[in-house]
Amino acid sequence: MSSADQIQVSSVQREREAYQRKQNLKSVATSVISTIVFAFLVAVGLQLSPGWPKVKESFFSGQYFVQAFPKVLQGLWLNVQVLFFAVIGVAILGTLLAVIRTSKSAFLFPLRVLAQLYTTIMRGIPMIVVLYLIGFGIPGLGIFGRIPAAFLGTVAVILSYSAYIAEVLRAGFQDVHPSQRASARSLGLTSGQTMRLVVIPQALRKVAPALMNDFISMQKDVGLISVLGAVDAVRAAQIVVASSYNFTPYVVASVLFIATSVPFILLNDWYSARLRQREQSGGTV
Repeated sequence: MSSADQIQVSSVQREREAYQRKQNLKSVATSVISTIVFAFLVAVGLQLSPGWPKVKESFFSGQYFVQAFPKVLQGLWLNVQVLFFAVIGVAILGTLLAVIRTSKSAFLFPLRVLAQLYTTIMRGIPMIVVLYLIGFGIPGLGIFGRIPAAFLGTVAVILSYSAYIAEVLRAGFQDVHPSQRASARSLGLTSGQTMRLVVIPQALRKVAPALMNDFISMQKDVGLISVLGAVDAVRAAQIVVASSYNFTPYVVASVLFIATSVPFILLNDWYSARLRQREQSGGTV
């Protein structure tokens, strides 16, 4: 290729990039304007509603927001602790279930059947029912003595969400091409090494967005442990509501849950876009 051709190609590329930047700016401007217009229409609609003053006082009171915020924030710390241990437990149990379900060993056939039954049953039971069964059923046995409600809630979250994570991971394992396993085995790797060093890393890259969505959903559902009496953000809000007869503390809890989930949502969106871009680039090469 001559130097003139190289200059011509780079010029075309610059024009293409300039056009793309122009389109991106136009898209951003359109999005901002449409969002402002929509927000304005919603605000006007609320202001014109006959019951808006009463709703505003009941759900968006500045006085009760300030009063409830420290207590709800303190309760949120319990949600964060439950989420931390639940994520670890779900990752371990979900991976174990997925490995068992994708195993071809005849020796593990009974475990495969149990794993399939477990994932089928747990995905069919509502989360709040699992909380009731674990939170009130286990203490009712009278074997372990008094168990903290937060611990029982963590166990319930792990048992429920591990079934969903296991199915996501199983789909990722099965999506790895069989030639990858065959190549690893031909290099002398054992079945366990192949799964740990070849299959799992590739599968995680493929299903990472789906896994992150499940963990974001779990971050929200840990608020359900309040039904067991644990004083988390939701329960703290309920206590303030019971004494003030104002629902603003629930809005405080919602704001705090949103604030904790937004970083993970943005990270998930960024990773999904990056993964999609890499796949498109790989397809054009």
